Amino acid sequence: MGEGRGTGHGGRAAAEEQGTQPPAAGPNGARAEGPGADRAGRPDAGPAGGPNAGPAGEAGAGRDAEPDVDELRRDAEPDAVELRPDGVTRIMLRPLGSSLPLGFFAFGTASVLLTALELHWVPEQQTRQVMLLVLVFVVPLELVAAVFAFLARDAGAASAMGVFAGVWAGGALTMAMGRPGETSPVLALFLLTVAPVMLALFCASLPGKPAFGALLLLGACRFVLVGAYEAGAPNAVQTVAGWFGVALGAFALYGGLALLLEDGAQRTVLPVGRRGRARLSLEGDLGHQIHRTEREAGVRRQL
Repeated sequence: MGEGRGTGHGGRAAAEEQGTQPPAAGPNGARAEGPGADRAGRPDAGPAGGPNAGPAGEAGAGRDAEPDVDELRRDAEPDAVELRPDGVTRIMLRPLGSSLPLGFFAFGTASVLLTALELHWVPEQQTRQVMLLVLVFVVPLELVAAVFAFLARDAGAASAMGVFAGVWAGGALTMAMGRPGETSPVLALFLLTVAPVMLALFCASLPGKPAFGALLLLGACRFVLVGAYEAGAPNAVQTVAGWFGVALGAFALYGGLALLLEDGAQRTVLPVGRRGRARLSLEGDLGHQIHRTEREAGVRRQL
C-alpha cells in the first residue's frame, strides 16, 4: 500500500512539475496565467479577440475563419477538369430543304425567256412583257433560293443565287425601260462586269459541285456574248448567245431535276458529280455534318 501511495505521490509530483512549466509567451511578451489560459496553455482570446485586438484584429480573424472556395473545390474534386466553353455551349441546327433545285429551275426559265427574244421566237414589241415575267417569276425565286442557301450554310450556292437574282433583275429592268430591239451600252458594261464574278464562283464550286460549276461557266459565256452584242457586235453573236441559252436551259432543267430527286431520296439518283465535302454532306454521317461547326459564320466571332 505504501508503494502505491508513493507511486501516486510521484505521479502527482510529475504532473505538478509538468504543470509548473512556464506558459508560452503571447503577443508582446505577455504570458497567459490563471483562469484566462485555455487547456492547451494558449492564452484565451476572450470576447475582444485577444490582447491588443481592435477592429483590424477582428477583420483578420474573420478572414482566417472564412474557407477558401477554390481550396474547398480542389479538395472536393481533386481530379476535376476546368470547364471549357465548347463543353457547355450548344449550337442549334435546323433541317432545311435544299434550295438548289429552285435556283436551277428559275435560272433555266430566265435563260429560255431571253433566248426567245434573241432567236426571234416572239416579236421584239413584246420585250417588255417578257422582261416583266422575268421580274415577277425568276427574280423572287432566285432570292428565296439564295436566302435558304445561306440558312443551309452553303455560302457558295447562296452567293451564286444572289448574283443570278441581281443580274436578271438589272437586265430585265434595263430592257423593259428601253426601246424594243435597241442595244444598250450600259447593259453591255453590266453583263461584262458580272461575267468575271461568275467565273470566280465557277472556280470556287468546281472542287465540290462540278455540275453547279458548269452552270456558272455556261452562264458566264452567255453573258459575255450578250454583252458583246449589246456593245455593238454583229447579229451573229446574238444568235450564238441564243443557242447558248437553249443549252443552258436544258442543263439547268437536268440539274434541277437531279438535285430534287437527290434531296428526296437522300442519295444520288442522277449523277451531278459531287466530290469532296459536297459528297460527304450527302453520304457522310452526323459527325461529318457538324465537323468544324464552331468555325462557321454565325458561330465564330467575325465573318
